Amino acid sequence: MDKFLPESPRWLLTKGRLLEANDILHNLARVNGTEIPSEFCMKMHSQIERQKSMICEDDKSGPNVLDLFKTPNMRLKTCLITLNWFANNMVYVGLSYYGPALGNEEHLSFFFSSLAEIPSYLACWFVMDRLGRRWPLCFCMVIAGASCIATVLLPSDAVLSTLILFLLSKSAISASFLIIYPFAGELYPTQLRGIAIGFSAYISGLGLIIIPFVTYLGKDNLVLPLVIMGIISVIGGVSGLRLPETLHHRLPQTIEEGESFGKNWTCADCCQFSPSSLPNKSTSYQDFSFSDDIGLDKVQDALFGDKVKQKNLQRLVRQSSVMDTQRDSDGSLKMTYWF
Repeated sequence: MDKFLPESPRWLLTKGRLLEANDILHNLARVNGTEIPSEFCMKMHSQIERQKSMICEDDKSGPNVLDLFKTPNMRLKTCLITLNWFANNMVYVGLSYYGPALGNEEHLSFFFSSLAEIPSYLACWFVMDRLGRRWPLCFCMVIAGASCIATVLLPSDAVLSTLILFLLSKSAISASFLIIYPFAGELYPTQLRGIAIGFSAYISGLGLIIIPFVTYLGKDNLVLPLVIMGIISVIGGVSGLRLPETLHHRLPQTIEEGESFGKNWTCADCCQFSPSSLPNKSTSYQDFSFSDDIGLDKVQDALFGDKVKQKNLQRLVRQSSVMDTQRDSDGSLKMTYWF
């Protein structure tokens, strides 16, 4: 099936493979029954010709997982993302395993455990595009952890109260589990996104090895596994406050942009609720609202049609960035395309 799936134009452009990216974009326009504006085609064609005339040696090695740890800010973000992913994965799966052990009827307990995820997914879908990713992620993880830890305060025969706190924690951790995937993808730069997400997901998978031993502790103490998972969830939620908000921010493309994204954040920024403008803004890509001078609004209209409303353009930057004109050190034009 891989042969029928096109490569990401964004990734191809970061690798300098303009011809392949150009073919995919034209195929996208053909499938949608539209045409890419001629002005845009001319700019792309000129950049392809300029690339052909340049004599440079390609970097055969390419980015690797070590690039995640070479610079301090990228290293910190990688560790925090991986820690959050590990905590989410471990607690979510652990609560799913432990659900039948609570309540008087294990089948009903498991059913309610699964049912508790549905409202959290629906609410999370609405909240993510309005309040951002960082605070909902941290809030849900802390609520899930606090609900688990609170079970230790209940008497041993309070089965119903324990089950209610369990369902609350399961609903909250399900929401954060949904947020961590797009949040991590928006924090990692395009050049390393596939490698970085694979690395974080692999490390988080180690929690699946540990969690059966944690749930087994419930044989002697029913709430002990919940307390352990609660502590892990709270640690992950609090540490996530250091990660920069990505809502309405342009995606980092290169490793350098990934390093500068959120680099100068302070403790005050970590505690700020509403998304704020980051001090370091890359000039290699920009929002649709600044693209009138280069005609990229026509490209967007041609590819996506009139169904895309103006109010959604700010959010579309997460999926489709744009192009601007840069200059090399010698003053010559340097066209950089981001889609």
